[in-house]
Amino acid sequence: MSSTLGTLFKVTTFGESHCKGVGAIVDGCPPGMALTEADIQPQLSRRRPGQSDLATPRQEADQVVIYSGTEFGRTLGTPIMLLVHNKDQRPQDYGEMSRIPRPSHADYTYQMKYGIRASSGGGRSSARETIGRVAAGAIAEKWLRETYGTEIVAWVSAVGDIEAPPADVERIGRSEVDRHLVRCPDPAAAARMEALVKEVLAAKDSVGGILTCVCRHVPVGLGEPVFDKLEARLAQAMLSLPATKGFEIGSGFAGTRMRGSRHNDPFVRKEGGLGTRTNFSGGVQGGISNGEPIVFRVAFKPVATIGQDQETVDFNGEPVTLAAKGRHDPCVVPRAVPIVESMAALVLADLALRQRGRQQAGLP
Repeated sequence: MSSTLGTLFKVTTFGESHCKGVGAIVDGCPPGMALTEADIQPQLSRRRPGQSDLATPRQEADQVVIYSGTEFGRTLGTPIMLLVHNKDQRPQDYGEMSRIPRPSHADYTYQMKYGIRASSGGGRSSARETIGRVAAGAIAEKWLRETYGTEIVAWVSAVGDIEAPPADVERIGRSEVDRHLVRCPDPAAAARMEALVKEVLAAKDSVGGILTCVCRHVPVGLGEPVFDKLEARLAQAMLSLPATKGFEIGSGFAGTRMRGSRHNDPFVRKEGGLGTRTNFSGGVQGGISNGEPIVFRVAFKPVATIGQDQETVDFNGEPVTLAAKGRHDPCVVPRAVPIVESMAALVLADLALRQRGRQQAGLP
């Protein structure tokens, strides 16, 4: 089972939903960067459960501890181990899951693939695994920000059939996003989204949504032809997240309805060199960053665990009525915002280090 992402900036996550702890090992972070838990905790706090009545009631502080890879508050260039202890564990909530594969979960596929699985909370397939990604992503993001001035901001652009107006990708910031519980920067749309989430929660149901993410001040040249194109790496990273079902960059699927004469991004002179007048390419051309904001969207399906009774079968094929227990989000997208940001940071940091290596070696 592959639990590692990256080539030079490598991240390996570990832990299951209801084990003693979860975390990550980061290998390849450049030495000499100031780093303490205070640099990592803000993103984990944005991801943690129990933030509001729109999220799972599981109560976890998700306090991270750096166990290795730093000394006197600076990175050593050696592997950084990050650990978050699970405090509010309730494996007893999942007793009947040992014999019943939950609809649309990974219970059946993990059991068939490995012949065994962690049934409590989904184990490695649980969204709790993303804690390691977020902690590692905070390190990658700090390095990108200090090295290139890179800014990464994600927000909820749709919940169910409620879609917010397009945000200003040149200016939107996290404080604007976090102003609302659903992390949608448009107040009117945010209010309607919040009402919808509360409605499905009351009905013991769930609803999906879409996140939009922008990466600003990304240097030109990131992306490795042909199989490690920037958008391919981003797509892989985003679709590796639990509950994701779609990825698009730039104009995405809507671009298929445009003529080339409108869709093309004409070049213009900008401060420091060339840029493009429009950005239907989403900041990536030929699989390589072109210096414009990288803009992409990620689709998340409705959370599979719902409180309603569901007719299904057990592993023996016998009909059963499943009354799901456990604590789960009625809509995952508000808490997925820092996860998407972190995955973008991990991809960009890895590709940036690869490009720096190429330049230092004098390769074309």
